[in-house]
Amino acid sequence: MKTFCITILIAMFFSISIKETYAQTTQTQLNQVELMKQFIGTWKCELGKNTIYRSDNKQFGTGMACTIQVITNGEIVESVKQLFGYDNKTDKYIVAELIKSTSVIEIGTAWFVSEHTGEIVTSDSDSETIKFNFEFKTPDLIKETATLDNNIIVEMEFNRVK
Repeated sequence: MKTFCITILIAMFFSISIKETYAQTTQTQLNQVELMKQFIGTWKCELGKNTIYRSDNKQFGTGMACTIQVITNGEIVESVKQLFGYDNKTDKYIVAELIKSTSVIEIGTAWFVSEHTGEIVTSDSDSETIKFNFEFKTPDLIKETATLDNNIIVEMEFNRVK
């Protein structure tokens, strides 16, 4: 009888400890809408000699509207419009991007995987998929890495202008 009671106690201990372990690994869901607000403002990235990438991001409801310009020697050489809309079913943002110099329309998704890091995955009509991993190093500095077929194609650093 004593062995039976000890066996029951051990089984109960394991049962309780397993429940506690599961409870500790449960992660709270990130508030995608609040986290996306970190992008609001004007950002600048040096692309090369005399060439900058400038993005003006404005809140639009639970989403964001972005106007992007690539400027070389003071002249706008490319313009892009992006619209980020929050989809509560997937808890991600749907991104639509129009590039002025082409008829390409890119559609993608964006989301945070932690408070300071996230991903943007876009594809165009040619079925090319580009993945952007971003990280807010500080509230005014974003590091971004773009990959195509798991190969890094560009690494960029964005600084908040205002």
